[in-house]
Amino acid sequence: MSDAVPGYRVWALAGIPEVQPGDDLAKLIAATGPELADGDVVVVTSKIVSKAEGRIVEAADREAAIDAETVRVVARRGTLRIVENRQGLVMAAAGVDASNTPSGTVLLLPEDPDASARAVRAGLRDALGVDVGVVVTDTSGRPWRAGLTDIAIGAAGVRVLDDLRGGVDAYGNPLVATVVATADELAAAGDLVKGKATGMPVAVVRGLAHVVTGADENGGGARALVRDAASDMFRLGTSEAVREAVTLRRTVRAFTDDPVDPGAVRRAVAAAVTAPAPHHTTPWRFVLLESAGARGRLLDAMRDAWIADLRRDGKSEESIAKRVRRGDVLRDAPYLVVPCLVTEGSHTYGDPRRDAAEREMFVVAAGAGVQNFLVALAGEQLGSAWVSSTMFCRDVVREVLELPEGWDPMGAVAVGKAAEAPRERAEREAGDFIEVR
Repeated sequence: MSDAVPGYRVWALAGIPEVQPGDDLAKLIAATGPELADGDVVVVTSKIVSKAEGRIVEAADREAAIDAETVRVVARRGTLRIVENRQGLVMAAAGVDASNTPSGTVLLLPEDPDASARAVRAGLRDALGVDVGVVVTDTSGRPWRAGLTDIAIGAAGVRVLDDLRGGVDAYGNPLVATVVATADELAAAGDLVKGKATGMPVAVVRGLAHVVTGADENGGGARALVRDAASDMFRLGTSEAVREAVTLRRTVRAFTDDPVDPGAVRRAVAAAVTAPAPHHTTPWRFVLLESAGARGRLLDAMRDAWIADLRRDGKSEESIAKRVRRGDVLRDAPYLVVPCLVTEGSHTYGDPRRDAAEREMFVVAAGAGVQNFLVALAGEQLGSAWVSSTMFCRDVVREVLELPEGWDPMGAVAVGKAAEAPRERAEREAGDFIEVR
């Protein structure tokens, strides 16, 4: 092959015997691959690493083994679970494998795949005097793509990521987001010749010495390929994301000065108006107070009305001042939303009992819409506080905001970035709120 044309060669090592617990993998590989040379990359299936490390466990119930290896459920559909396992990897069934292992047992992934790769690399150096890279692989599905491929779950002596940011492409355009998962590409290349049922669990890639680190440098390992939570835009499946957003929905009473993206609020409104409502009506309206002037005019008028009510109740000026200060959560927020109930389409029965129930249906629908709104805001990483104050001075709110007479303000929602982490919420056991008949 000409030096002017980049290329590489990949082949499987034949003759590796069935691996048993306690076997020295490096010696087994060295015996079948004495031609290994400096700069080669040895691609090893995790199954034989796990077997050598004694990661075979008795498990009449595979689901229990999956539970033990699971840190976090990412998505679930029927019996299939995509989870984050104790190695930080996101994959089906936590990587617990019931194939190629005796009946009644399952095979767990290596406890520390990067450490396993380092051990094989050091063993090959001792046995053959060569400096190679080692990639430990496992088979995984991928979001948005059908089919399986091998990925790197452990690595030593390999540059697992090739960061091209700061360079330019062939047209001189700057590269601002290109980071190549080199270790995964090596894993996939090895899998093409190893296969899934050929009894050849090790492959060699030659011709890519530039991805192999020096003899005294193992590199950061395959752990560097796992996205951290902050940068993972697809951390959860759909139903799990909804449940987490509901859980994350907390009342926030202290906000930063950061501006709120109006688009995020509008997306939350779009979620709000999917709530159920009676008679095929749409009883929600959301008044968005995006300017400081509009917020100030409303809150000043509401404060004056509140103070007048408290004075009529005979409260002292000191008591009034304390109560008004407690209402500052709306004033401190960078964005306010006033949800309103509109009962157009409601039925009139001429029966007080039925008419009252009719309005209650609309109020419940309004509450469902507001809950959708608050949950969607949490999904947008925005804090919120739903405060009932506008319900006590609806005429004032309608006048200041120039709302139609039929719009009933149903509180106000303060929106913004939380200034501090919310306090821990006491655990609530669902069974305490359930009665079964």
